[in-house]
Amino acid sequence: MHTVVERELELNLVLSPERSIPVPARLSYRADDPYAVHIVFHVGSSHPVSWTFARELLVEGVFRPCGTGDVRVWPSKRDGRSVILMALSSPDGEALLEASSPAVSAWLERTLRVVPPGTETAALGIDEALAALLAPTRTDELRAHGSAGDPQDGDV
Repeated sequence: MHTVVERELELNLVLSPERSIPVPARLSYRADDPYAVHIVFHVGSSHPVSWTFARELLVEGVFRPCGTGDVRVWPSKRDGRSVILMALSSPDGEALLEASSPAVSAWLERTLRVVPPGTETAALGIDEALAALLAPTRTDELRAHGSAGDPQDGDV
């Protein structure tokens, strides 16, 4: 069983510098997918919008602007509050979302306790899975000792 770290929070969809609308959202992190964070939010339709991107991008974005392309994250201030801005871009449109920096940071800290930075590969179990795939089987052992029933020279 893999650990899941979730947090419900309200994002603000920034429409202009003076106007934004609240958007319920859920941040989700799964230890069996240790490099990714998932954000699901509802923007007034019956189908939620889901985004998945690197946890490292969100961690770095708490402190400094980062990201290129579809996801960009940076810290800012709004009315004296620390916020994180996330610019999301897809063929379907673009969105600028604002989140409480303390709320996102607290959630990220929980994810970092579950899978500390630098241990993501170990959390995936790649080494163990590869070792199991490459481990000798009973048939390999029998063949090594010449008793696996392989045709010998002249046995056809």
